[in-house]
Amino acid sequence: MVRSRANLQVIQPPATPAAGRARKTVAVPEDAAAASSTHRIVDSITGAIVERRLMPGTKLAETQIGEIFKVSRTVVRQALNRLSRDHLVTLEPARGAFVSQPSVEEAQQVFAVRTMIEAAMIKTLCAQITDAQVAQLRTHLEQEQEAVARTDVTGRTRLLADFHVVLARMLGNEVLAQLLADLLARCSLVALMYQSSHSAEHSQDEHVAIVDALARRDARAAVKLMENHLGNVERNLRLNPRMSDLSQALLPHD
Repeated sequence: MVRSRANLQVIQPPATPAAGRARKTVAVPEDAAAASSTHRIVDSITGAIVERRLMPGTKLAETQIGEIFKVSRTVVRQALNRLSRDHLVTLEPARGAFVSQPSVEEAQQVFAVRTMIEAAMIKTLCAQITDAQVAQLRTHLEQEQEAVARTDVTGRTRLLADFHVVLARMLGNEVLAQLLADLLARCSLVALMYQSSHSAEHSQDEHVAIVDALARRDARAAVKLMENHLGNVERNLRLNPRMSDLSQALLPHD
């Protein structure tokens, strides 16, 4: 099929310093350029959520995002619609787009799904993991430990989340890796909504134990450690704070 020139966007690269060199133009389909920009916005907002730089409830102004990425509001809306389908953004009529604020029920469901998926994933990986992959995980653990030690909040948050995606990619299943990445982004929102007492140090220690079990090819221990790890993170979220009625809160106690 021949694409008309009306649907093409011409991107001109900067002139080269060589005198007399002809300037080249590269014709890129307009829809492809828009898709690339949409993907860039989605990745940027998702990354900001995972790294805890965007808080739940933050308004995502279309005009401002368009100015940041130098794109039209149409492209911004496409990105926000995609994020809405991934449950990272909530679109409210007449109000606009906001970073989602997951409910307690949603938080519990997200962790339940993660536990089911990651328990099966770690069991499968244990049966086929190679020494080279164990070494790769050890390197990742070193990076986690360094980020935790230097109190690099953004870096350690990203690395602690990436650990789970790295495990998925070791199975060679990109669909699983992407699904897990989406769930981790939603977990990041949950963690921001319901502050946890489960520290980065504890998560890192638990990751070390999981890799040790993988290195031994001990599937039973690896699965149990993963389930405990996710259970510990969930249990330490303040999903069910103790609530008092007004009289109990205000009346003096003996």
